[in-house]
Amino acid sequence: MTRTARLLTLLLAVVLLGGVATGAVLHAAERSGKKDQEQAGGPPVHPGAVDLAPGHGQLVFRNLAWGPHRDEITTVPADRPDAPRTASGLTCLRFHAAAGTGICLQAEHGALEDTYRAVVVDDHLRERHAFPAAGIPTRARVSPSGHLAAWTVFVSGDSYAGTDFSTRTAIVDTRDWHLEDNLETFAVVKDGHPYRASDINVWGVTFADDNRFYATVATGGQTHLVRGDLAARTLTTLHQNVECPSLSPDGTRIAYKKRIAGASPDAPWRLYVLDLATMTETATAEQRNIDDQALWADGATLVYSLPGEYGSDLWTVPADGTGAPATLTVSAVAPAYLR
Repeated sequence: MTRTARLLTLLLAVVLLGGVATGAVLHAAERSGKKDQEQAGGPPVHPGAVDLAPGHGQLVFRNLAWGPHRDEITTVPADRPDAPRTASGLTCLRFHAAAGTGICLQAEHGALEDTYRAVVVDDHLRERHAFPAAGIPTRARVSPSGHLAAWTVFVSGDSYAGTDFSTRTAIVDTRDWHLEDNLETFAVVKDGHPYRASDINVWGVTFADDNRFYATVATGGQTHLVRGDLAARTLTTLHQNVECPSLSPDGTRIAYKKRIAGASPDAPWRLYVLDLATMTETATAEQRNIDDQALWADGATLVYSLPGEYGSDLWTVPADGTGAPATLTVSAVAPAYLR
């Protein structure tokens, strides 16, 4: 055998051994991921078709169960939240959906830094339109009609707990793709008077219809519930000490997180409900710190996330202050009910 032939033979052997080794590593990683998920006692997760069309009685959320489908949008029957999960293949940091429209906030990992984008998807989770996002995703909502989508990102800082942060909130109309990319440009009416300040932050949109919405405005060291008018481009203050509002299905109440005097600066919030007609506040039975935009499962029950073993678990509590918190499902975040 010539020297050249020997070198070619050696090279072929190295390539073949490398392929075998790579295959073995990938197979082991796949088995390890499945084994880790089983050992964690998490719910089973399987790939499949996910449909956002209303009327299916589904609960969708970002799956945090350890394994190959972690961070994918998954679905379960709403009345069986611990049933096996169907994984869509779509990965999102934040997600919400209504009326066949979804908003998925994604990270794109670059060589030097991550970038982010907001992706509007259809009822089969196919991308319709994408927009660059200015920072780390934190909140997302779709209007009841599916015509509007909103998202909030941190453009500096990464927590609402302190004061050293800045947000950017956008709303897009999915019918013509008109984008309001910064709600801080809207006119603020505070206590009945026009208000201007350089420190205004807006976050946590929740929609009433295709024009009216609610959100949080922070300025002067205080937070306010505001009613937004998309056509008029105004934000009108209604109530103090309201963050991350969530409108009830009947439009009469706001669930929100409220800063409690004397609480730890790292865990300052409790979950409350505000009656919009009377501005009466009701504390829920959840006494732990809530750093989430709660979701109404129906007219009587709130869903929210709390830290869990694999990132976050979903919990429920009655909205009227009675009862007690209960686990809805583990290893999950960013839920939406497809009513």
